[in-house]
Order: sequence, then structure tokens, then C-alpha cells
Amino acid sequence: MVTAGPTYEAIDPVRFIGNNSSGKMGFALAAELSKQGADVILVCGPNNLRSNSSSIKRIDVVSSDEMHAQCMKYAKDSDITIMTAAVSDFKPAKKQAEKIKKEKGLNEISLVATKDILSELGKNKNRSLLVGFALETDNELANAKKKLHNKNLDFIVLNSLRDQNSAFGHDTNKITIIDKKETKKFELMSKDLCAVEIVKEVIRKVKRK
Repeated sequence: MVTAGPTYEAIDPVRFIGNNSSGKMGFALAAELSKQGADVILVCGPNNLRSNSSSIKRIDVVSSDEMHAQCMKYAKDSDITIMTAAVSDFKPAKKQAEKIKKEKGLNEISLVATKDILSELGKNKNRSLLVGFALETDNELANAKKKLHNKNLDFIVLNSLRDQNSAFGHDTNKITIIDKKETKKFELMSKDLCAVEIVKEVIRKVKRK
């Protein structure tokens, strides 16, 4: 199972809280896993991308709650789970039933935390391989290693918004693969090539289990 893209958390029927994730990294990973012979469940938030392989089953979701439900449904039967999606950490405490009128105004939005999908998967995994992603702006390595430990991951892929032409929206990415024993840094390359390197690491880890 691979997750991709953002989630949108509704404020009212028109507006939402979201992020700039394009889903490109997750789709590249799904494609590479398919090339390697895997049957892939691709759970993806709103995006404009297409998956053409018959071995990729695409499931479209919008909100973090919808992504949580699909991840819980499919992860238990997945040998490998790669959580690439940029799931919103917060959502409005209440969705307004009608569009909020400009004249009425909106002084503040009360937020509540969303369900921590990765943490829940980490707590309940058995021998399956669990991979997370960390997008950071400061203390990148320290924060990624903390997430690796706290979420009970087999390895984590770090990328930074400080790196030019990397992460959200770009066709390129600069990644660092981190596990409990070593850190592997890569130069800027296409997200397709990033997917190749990540899947190589997945295969190495699967063979050791």
C-alpha cells in the first residue's frame, strides 16, 4: 500500500484547509513497485495525476478521516506500506453546513488534531514493512530520526523545503533514507529515480526480514 497527495479538511462546502502536495512522489513509488511485480493499493488525496498500470488499484479520498479509513482497511493485508501522503495534522472542529458569507465574516477557525495514521500503523504492525516520510524545515535529521523511532518505522525518507527544486510540486526531489543503523543521502534527482532508490531499500529490508 502506498499513500499519496494531500488531504483537504473542509471548513464549509466551498473552503478547506490543505497543503501543496502534488502526489507525484507517491505515484512514482506506486509505478516503480508495480514495475518490480507488486500489486499496489494506491490511496491518494486530491490530485491531477493518472496511474496506468493494471496492477495498481487506485482509491481516491479527500479528507484525513477518509484516508485513515482506507489505510486501516488495506494495511493489515499489505506486506509493505509506504506512507508518502502529506496528511493534514489539523482539521476544523466543526464544518459549517452552508457557505460562510463574506459579509458575515470569519474571525477564527477552531482546530482539532487529525488521527495519526502512521503512528497507528506503527503500533499495530507485525512483520510487514512500514516506511514513513518526513518533510522538514529545520533540524531535519533530528526530527526525522525522532519520527522514525516514535512511529516504529523500518525506515524514513527525509526531504526538506530548504532544498531548491525539491518536495512539493516539483518533478525532482532530494532525499535522505534513514534507518536505525545508517543514513544515506542522495543528490537532487527526478522523483522517478528517487522512487527507484526507495524501492531498492524496501527490497533490501524485505529480504532481511
